[in-house]
Amino acid sequence: MKKEMPLCPVEATLNIIGDKWKILILRDLIDGTKRFGELKKSIGSISQKVLTQQLRDMEEDGLVNRKAYAEIPPRVEYSLTEIGNSLKPILDSMFLWGQQYKEKIINK
Repeated sequence: MKKEMPLCPVEATLNIIGDKWKILILRDLIDGTKRFGELKKSIGSISQKVLTQQLRDMEEDGLVNRKAYAEIPPRVEYSLTEIGNSLKPILDSMFLWGQQYKEKIINK
């Protein structure tokens, strides 16, 4: 089932990645495959329930791949899809903007 997308491309982008947790998950997965526990530790203040839901949403939206291994204990790894990786320039721009903003605020 396809989601209905808004006409405005900015709104469509925000609908997919506008949540702060999704941006932080993308930030962590840009560097490569991560396990659930690694993501949880890196993000810190996110609950297990919310992280699970965000990852499911991102998988449904085609941003994240989930690979489960039939092992004991179970192991699950997450990585970005091609579409997820295409967000790297946006994240890079957000990083630069945030860095410049922080410098301007600190130097006031």
